[in-house]
Amino acid sequence: MINIGKATTKVHVEVGATDLRKGFEGLQGEIRNRKGMDPSSGHLFVFSNRGKSRIKILYFDGSGMWVSSKRLEKGRFDWPEAIEAEAKILMNLTELLALVDGLQLHQTRAKAWWRKKVSEAA
Repeated sequence: MINIGKATTKVHVEVGATDLRKGFEGLQGEIRNRKGMDPSSGHLFVFSNRGKSRIKILYFDGSGMWVSSKRLEKGRFDWPEAIEAEAKILMNLTELLALVDGLQLHQTRAKAWWRKKVSEAA
């Protein structure tokens, strides 16, 4: 069972298409070499294929790396578009779950409310 802390986990969504034939090492290389990030940070890294019918999520839980995937039988994920030439989008866990469940994120908006910021040291 994947145990993900909702408040402290960031979700990095790669906007462009990724070759999803890649496994653990290939996806880690994408994160480390092309994005300059640490795949063992405890954050989720989400990739999609060109047709946006498949996704893979890479996650390090402290003792090992997880790769989770989903293939849609029909249709496509409503994948986010690049913002100002950025190759990744940062979202929260709730938004990722909505994306995976088929909701259109561009037609929804978060309610403006106060939320305590989590310190980087914690």
